[in-house]
Amino acid sequence: MQSKLGTYLNFCKRAGKLVLGVNAAKSIRGRVWLFVADVSASDNTKKEIEKLSKKFSCTVLWVYDLDLLVHKEKCKLAAVAQEQLARAILQECKAEKQENLGTAGRAPAKSEEICHTKTLKS
Repeated sequence: MQSKLGTYLNFCKRAGKLVLGVNAAKSIRGRVWLFVADVSASDNTKKEIEKLSKKFSCTVLWVYDLDLLVHKEKCKLAAVAQEQLARAILQECKAEKQENLGTAGRAPAKSEEICHTKTLKS
């Protein structure tokens, strides 16, 4: 079973409004509304993601198993280029955080959120 986050990301993918990968995100020319990043990314990749979030002035949503959500092996970053779907993803994450209140290990920085989404491997 897939989470709502995975469903929203796949909607973005079908609409052509999802860019996968850090290098691909660097070359985006349009507006990015949300970055969804995997918590297992290396330190250098996390630094690149933070630079990109400042460049596009958007929120970074940290999740577990992003590669399973977007169906791309070893994917560490997904850029959402549609405002409505980005808002829906953030709203879903906030609802999930309220259900799992207090599960984050640290307080997120101003520009980031932590979403504890887990998916089942099939």
